[in-house]
Amino acid sequence: MYRGWRHGHGDLRAAMANEDVQIIATCDPVSSSNEYGHWFKDGWQGPWFGREAAKRVVEYHYAQQAGRADFKGCAAYIDFRELLARDDIDTVTIVTPDHWHAPITVAAARAGKDIYCEKPLSLTLSEGRVMVDEVRRNGRILQTGTHRRSSPAARHFCELIRNGRLGKLHKITIEIGKNHREGPKDNCAAQPVPEWLDYDMWLGPAPLAPYHKDRCLYSFRFISDYSGGNVTNLGAHAIDLVQWATGNDLTGPVEIEDLGGVFPPEMLFDVANPAHFRCRYADKTEFECHTGERAAHVTFEGENGWLGFDDIMTASSPELLRETIGPDEIHLYESSDHMRNFIDCVKSRREPAGPVEVGHRSASICHLGNIAMMLKAKLKWDPVAEHFVGPNADSANRLLHRAYRGQWTL
Repeated sequence: MYRGWRHGHGDLRAAMANEDVQIIATCDPVSSSNEYGHWFKDGWQGPWFGREAAKRVVEYHYAQQAGRADFKGCAAYIDFRELLARDDIDTVTIVTPDHWHAPITVAAARAGKDIYCEKPLSLTLSEGRVMVDEVRRNGRILQTGTHRRSSPAARHFCELIRNGRLGKLHKITIEIGKNHREGPKDNCAAQPVPEWLDYDMWLGPAPLAPYHKDRCLYSFRFISDYSGGNVTNLGAHAIDLVQWATGNDLTGPVEIEDLGGVFPPEMLFDVANPAHFRCRYADKTEFECHTGERAAHVTFEGENGWLGFDDIMTASSPELLRETIGPDEIHLYESSDHMRNFIDCVKSRREPAGPVEVGHRSASICHLGNIAMMLKAKLKWDPVAEHFVGPNADSANRLLHRAYRGQWTL
């Protein structure tokens, strides 16, 4: 199921690039749309968003490989359960809006499929724990789409911090981008559902809501029924690096504090914008996350200087950039291709670069930040039991889960 023009198409191509992978099915409540324009590569032109467009991409790719212009062999489904029922499918990629990640992941794990699930892993914290438990219970491999885990530059950045190159840490700052789409100015009155969309299936477990053109496709990112805004979108990458660099992959903070996150009035786009919160770990390490001009930037400041990372590493001095990691120092998980790492781990049954527990823990912090900002509070968190304690705990714990609509359950 495709979440957006770039992510779905990108993951599809990343998988098809491997000779030991055969794509045999696509699934999306969108049939074929030109909502994001037209695609002009690979010898054909036309709408390329949705299941039928993906089917054409796949069949064209294998037709070129086989030297047969009439190659067919990729099914297209609206309902993911039909796809999961096939016993000739070993793995699935989940590139949907966030509110679908947990139901499809859990169903896929129970169906015996290995899973590549885009970030953030979950829509709510309690969903994430169910996902971890079901993946583990069913012996499945899950790769979270936090692709910086397969960036040699990001790994080196984290290794420098883990091995003390900055000395005592003074400050960690995360900067995430503003909403990069403007919300509708009208009253969001119901609009006719386009013929290319199965809207009830798109909503799935989310609350029933009238269709509006700014509700679906990429705009879902800024609506809390389907996403946690850029805190979970861009923050999932940046917070994951903090977890990796500080050695907190399998735990989380013990305190989360709102520092002035702003939620808009009752409008369609209702996520925090700007966002601003602080997290503190049990060892007193803290980081601050705020909305700014850069998309997903992390800066670590210490007694020996600073290191920053976005897509590349920057530093307070050229000497820090030239540092190497010795054979007896801490070396982190090595991967240079996130999809290839997933495929290799499906074959070997080894843990991938972004396993389910790690993905859950990073997404959890995004959810915790959103909850603190919603309540405008400083909250105490138990990362072992995964619930709030102390003042405001009851109100905060109620926000760890959401009810599902209709037939949908975990």
